[in-house]
Amino acid sequence: MAEDRLAEDAGGSQPGQRGRRAAVAEDDPGAGLVELMAVMARLRQECPWDAKQTHESLAPHLLEESYEALEALESGDPEALREELGDVLLQVYFHAEIASERADGTGYTIDDVAEGIAAKLMRRHPHVFGDVTVSGADEVKQNWDAIKAAERAAKGGGPGSALDGVPFGQPALALAAQLQRRAERSGVPPDLADLSAPAPASGAGAAGGAGAAGRAGEAGGAGEAGEGIAASEIGAELFALVARARAAGLDPELELRAAARAYRELVRSWEQAHRAGEPPALVPDSAMITRRIP
Repeated sequence: MAEDRLAEDAGGSQPGQRGRRAAVAEDDPGAGLVELMAVMARLRQECPWDAKQTHESLAPHLLEESYEALEALESGDPEALREELGDVLLQVYFHAEIASERADGTGYTIDDVAEGIAAKLMRRHPHVFGDVTVSGADEVKQNWDAIKAAERAAKGGGPGSALDGVPFGQPALALAAQLQRRAERSGVPPDLADLSAPAPASGAGAAGGAGAAGRAGEAGGAGEAGEGIAASEIGAELFALVARARAAGLDPELELRAAARAYRELVRSWEQAHRAGEPPALVPDSAMITRRIP
C-alpha cells in the first residue's frame, strides 16, 4: 500500500529520520495533520517512488484504501478503523500535494481543500451558521438537497438534473441505489425504475399516477422498505440473479451499469417533460438496456 511506502520512506519513528516538524506543539489540535503535510512534501522531493506518482497512478490506491476502511468499520475494530482512516487521509494529502505543484494556475493546496469543504458545510447548514430554523433531521436533509440543487444550477447555468454528479465509477449496485434514491427525492415516479414495466395509460406518468403507485407498491416502494420480504431474501435473489447472468454469458456488473445508464436517460427525459408540463413516457428503449457480452 502507498501508506506502507510512506512509513518506510519516512524512516519510521527513529529520531532524525522523520519528516520536517512544523512549529506546532504536539498536543495542539491539528498537530498531526501539520506533520503529515511536512512529511508528504519531503517525500515528494526526496523519494523516487513518491516523486513520480500522479493523480492517475494513485487512483487505484484511493479506491483500495476506501474499501479497506469500510471493511475495518464493518469489523467493529476501532484500532483497525483508525489505521485505515489514516491510509485514506494519506491519499487526500498526497493528491493535494501533487496539485500544489502545478504551475498552470489550476493548482491548490491541502488548505484549499479543507477551506472548500468547511465553506460548503457552512452553506449547507444554515440552521447552524445562519438564521434558518428546522423542525428536525428530515428538514435538514431537505434543505441540504435544495441548496445543493441551487449550487448545481448556478454552476451549470440551468436547472440540470437531480442525477447530475452521481459518480458512475462506483459499484453497480451502489450506483443503482443512489440513482433511484436521488430521483425519488426529486419527485420522479418510483416505477420509472422498473425498466421492464409496461407503459402506463397516456398522461399517467406526468405525476406518477395510480398505475405507477400501484406497481411501486407491489414491488415494495421506497416508503415500504422491508415490508413483506426479509433482507436475506433480497440478498438471495440478488445472488441468484448473478448466477442467471453468468449462465447466460453476461457480466452482471456491466448489465446493471447499462440499466443504470438507461435509467439516467429516462429520468432526464422525465425532468425535461415535467418542467415543460408534458406527460413523459415511462417506457424504456429496449436498445438502451440490452447489451450482450461477446
